[in-house]
Amino acid sequence: MRPMNSTLRVFVIISTVIMLALSANLTSAFAAVTQPEADTPLNKDNLQKLSAQSIKKLDNGVQFDLGDYNAFIRIFSKDLVKVSILKDGQKDGQKEEYSPAIKRQDWKTPRFSTQDGKKEYTISTDELTIKISKAPFGVKFLDKQGNVINEDYLQNGAGSGYENGKPYVFKKTEKGENFYGFGEQAGLNFNQRGESIGMWNTDAYSYNKDTKYVYTSIPFFMGLKDKKAYGILFDNSYRSYYEMASESDDYYYFYANGGPLTYYFMNGPEISDVLDIYTELTGKMDLPAEWTLGLHQSKWEYQADEIVNVAKTYREKKIPLDTMHFDIDYMDGYRVFTWSEKYKQALKQLKSMPGFHAIAINDPAVKKDENYRLYQEGTKNDYWAKNADGTPFIGPVWPGDSAFPDFSKKEVRDWWAKNHDVLFDAGIDGVWNDMNEPAVFLDGPEYNHTMPLNSYFGYENDKKLHTEYHNLYGHDEAEATYNAWAMHKQNERPFVLTRDMFAGTQRYAALWTGDSVSNWEHLQMSIPMNTNIGLSGVSFVGNDIGGFAKRPDAELFARWMQVGAFLPFSRIHYDSDAKSEIKQGQEPWAFGPEVEEISKKYIEMRYQLLPYLYNAFQDSSETGKPVQQPLVYHYQEDENTYNINDQFMFGDSMMLAPVVTQGQTSRNVYLPKGETWVDFWTSKEYNGGQTIKVDAPLAHLPIFVKKDSVIPTREVQQYTGEKDLTNLVLDTYLKNEATYSFYEDDGKSLDHTKGEFDVTDFHITKKHNKIEFSKSMSTDNFDSAIKQFTLKLNNEKAPKKVQAANNIYKAAASLEAMTATKRSYFYDAGKKTLYVNIPVEERQKVQVKF
Repeated sequence: MRPMNSTLRVFVIISTVIMLALSANLTSAFAAVTQPEADTPLNKDNLQKLSAQSIKKLDNGVQFDLGDYNAFIRIFSKDLVKVSILKDGQKDGQKEEYSPAIKRQDWKTPRFSTQDGKKEYTISTDELTIKISKAPFGVKFLDKQGNVINEDYLQNGAGSGYENGKPYVFKKTEKGENFYGFGEQAGLNFNQRGESIGMWNTDAYSYNKDTKYVYTSIPFFMGLKDKKAYGILFDNSYRSYYEMASESDDYYYFYANGGPLTYYFMNGPEISDVLDIYTELTGKMDLPAEWTLGLHQSKWEYQADEIVNVAKTYREKKIPLDTMHFDIDYMDGYRVFTWSEKYKQALKQLKSMPGFHAIAINDPAVKKDENYRLYQEGTKNDYWAKNADGTPFIGPVWPGDSAFPDFSKKEVRDWWAKNHDVLFDAGIDGVWNDMNEPAVFLDGPEYNHTMPLNSYFGYENDKKLHTEYHNLYGHDEAEATYNAWAMHKQNERPFVLTRDMFAGTQRYAALWTGDSVSNWEHLQMSIPMNTNIGLSGVSFVGNDIGGFAKRPDAELFARWMQVGAFLPFSRIHYDSDAKSEIKQGQEPWAFGPEVEEISKKYIEMRYQLLPYLYNAFQDSSETGKPVQQPLVYHYQEDENTYNINDQFMFGDSMMLAPVVTQGQTSRNVYLPKGETWVDFWTSKEYNGGQTIKVDAPLAHLPIFVKKDSVIPTREVQQYTGEKDLTNLVLDTYLKNEATYSFYEDDGKSLDHTKGEFDVTDFHITKKHNKIEFSKSMSTDNFDSAIKQFTLKLNNEKAPKKVQAANNIYKAAASLEAMTATKRSYFYDAGKKTLYVNIPVEERQKVQVKF
């Protein structure tokens, strides 16, 4: 590296001072940026009175002539219907027009029948009946029993249409109907009934529970009515609004500032059915690499040597960790796809230590610098977003004046993907997309911290105004980033983390909920926020553990670590010291020995539970099921679960009831109906359908497991892949019968997409005076390292005999001795727990006799 000349050295020093001063003063500036320009209310005195003038049956639905508009009811499947009202000339012919949200387009139209009546037209599938009122035009969905699932609200004579160019839909509701989803929303309530919701991706640094616009827009929600669920995707990328019975208990409505009136209706009746259909439409998530499920550590303005030293300290203290993150400091003057040499060397040191992965942040803004290769290429090839007059839009972000790639163009996405070799060649394993709302450091009324609404993307003959494309910007950037793996790491699973999403982005990226604050409100808010995001198709979600802005105290960090260890995406991440009143680290040891011990305990639990967690992600990749689940996901028959904000399911079997209030050392826990619940720590059993009070001192996270569950676990590792999985522990809570299908693959490559995986089915039953264990392989295409299964039976008596056909299992004196001996068992009388070591080659049923 050449030495700097004196002029350059002075320039660098001055630039650094300016940036530090800017950093120190951004808190107040950003905190004010909680909303774009003023909301655009719907004028209810100017709604359209549409009525059908003629009707035409189509191959996949029905077309209604509404005068200047056409309505299309298209049947995608027996439970999925697309509703559009479009002005004459707008595209929606036999070849469907799809937004970037939509993944699957090859729907096979099911059989449906039609009936034309005097006042209404009826379409019927095997599961749905759709009744369309002709005048005024309105749509009603009924199940096959004739119960109304959802219907347009026609009291004002205008259930749907356009108000001064704004597409709107009014829906009838009743007091008992509840609403969930809507992607990322601030607020302390899980149930969104009564809320006024807005969607416009906003850099909402230090947002609070009352902030209306945050980072991500997912215009999808579920209604739960009469214990039955349906879903609606309002497929419109303009700024949109949702008045969810906020004005009246009789109706709710949604609308957008422009664009088409198109929505998809999905019938459940189970919440799981709705999510499966929604993620079939918008795309299932990929099964992530196992290392991404370990703990991540990050800070804005970690010095290069700090990154290495923090990683070393984790290893020295034997606290598991997989990944260190490189924030914007690693770049050369914040130029994307460049390296500061000292951070590049730090990355080499990090990767030389066993088991560490690295993730680098990436921003979309490209510094305006005539000597910078990326800016040269983008300018030469016309790759930038444009001002209204056709010139490239230039706005200040971290590098100063910058251009913004036009990700709406495929050639720009390909170019962006190609440039990731700069990161991958240095040793980066994953990419973290930030500032992609897109954020611009201009806060006048024309800008509102982003580009002007009249700037545009696309081509001169096919322009997309910023008002339309804004909410899609991060989605297309996520696709471009995701595609970098196919170019440069062809058999590795991509990991993209993003701050900005639209419907469907789950097929490309994981989400974190932006720049939260180190306070109790944000810890409380994180649970309903994440569970609603999970009900919006995004399973891989997390929040900055400990909060990003400001600093937590020891109590808050300990409580947040207890929650954070069980987040789908688990990362400690915090703000620059320059913006904090106190210099306080947010590593597990930074608050003293007590909090370090608490943190280590729960981080180790996460690593023990990795087989269970990995299987939860595999399930999500097939069905759209969330990993962090609201209680209503499993218990929609139990109305007591509809408004619970501070409990959640971690996977299908474990329920967590964390403390999220300062100073609290006990709490009430609701146990859903229809289950027997076991206290994970004490093994005490409770019947469901009741609220109990539990002690929760600082070191204690209340956890309950439902009976007839199997939770696969393993020994603690310091990082994923440190040791082969040779002994799979089946932590079993048996009442009558428990089953589990255990999925296993190599955890890193794409070979599983070619069928290289195992599925082992376990079946455990209690019959009179014995328990029977059996297993079989439904798929056997992976070379597993598992040598034995440890069947762990909780709350059981000492056995009289354990055998499999003629093989008699021997009693062992300790758990360690049993683990080292084939066909053996150990009974822990103090804990009333029986462990049975079953070799993988055991073909017979194992019988535990009492």
